[in-house]
Amino acid sequence: MEEFENRLKKNFKLWSKWAKRKDIQCYRLYDHDIPQFPFCIEIYGEYVHCSEYSSLKSNKIECYQIEDVALKITDILNVPIEHLFFKQRKILSRRAEQYEKLDSQQQSIIVQENGLNFKVNLTDYLDTGLFLDHRPLRTRFLTEAKGKKVLNLFSYTGSFSVYAAKAGASLVTTVDLSKTYLQWAIENFKLNDLPLDGHLFVQSDVMQFLKLSTTELYDLIIVDPPSFSNSKSMKGTWDTQRDHPTMLHFLLKHCAPGARIYFSNNFRNFKPIFSKLRMKNVKDISLATIPEDFRNKEIHKCYQIDVL
Repeated sequence: MEEFENRLKKNFKLWSKWAKRKDIQCYRLYDHDIPQFPFCIEIYGEYVHCSEYSSLKSNKIECYQIEDVALKITDILNVPIEHLFFKQRKILSRRAEQYEKLDSQQQSIIVQENGLNFKVNLTDYLDTGLFLDHRPLRTRFLTEAKGKKVLNLFSYTGSFSVYAAKAGASLVTTVDLSKTYLQWAIENFKLNDLPLDGHLFVQSDVMQFLKLSTTELYDLIIVDPPSFSNSKSMKGTWDTQRDHPTMLHFLLKHCAPGARIYFSNNFRNFKPIFSKLRMKNVKDISLATIPEDFRNKEIHKCYQIDVL
């Protein structure tokens, strides 16, 4: 426990100063730094979100008690215990549920990122509603989305859509299978006084949307799918490794000449299959889109695809 305590103190001193200097309110403080203490600890303003990662295959005897870890976190970070939220995540196959609902406490707070407001839920889901590892990629939309038609596929809570609308996109189409997450995206728009009129929020399976939607052509597209999904609301299943070439093939039909696609996913063993697609240029920009506060440089894969 002493090793964890010392590392947490060191990290807090370093990253809290970094966050203040960068005017960042939400960041990752501890990122699996010590194998015996498999946590991801994130700061959300005055609150702390801690995920414990455990593998079903592990037979190790734990060298800590959760209660002791919680006390160390609240003491070192100087936060009340009611501002600390613990989750346990199991490292399973990519076929595990990604957005599994855990609770119904609806403990939500409003946080800021680059001057924009976002609702974050600290209790009810494995994830909070704002993927912090995409902070640098979201920032790109502030400069790239102005005057453009933007498409956000697998939109989750619509953070990229908020950035695009704030930048002055002429149209933002937000697509997700979940009614809950689409409503969350609408709430995020309202939190930033962004008009809903002129923008589209579409509840749909992405593949069906691409196959059946209108012939609207988009200039800037963000695609950030789960590794796997078997939602009852969709036809069949979604597997990013298996399905991404087909998805991109259909997506190209919705791209205006010279459009740009950002395609990201968090499947660690992902192997891109782009060779049969008509594209001008493809860049692996993964490292450039992972923020400094993430020590895990394999947290996601990201490709910039420029269309002919």
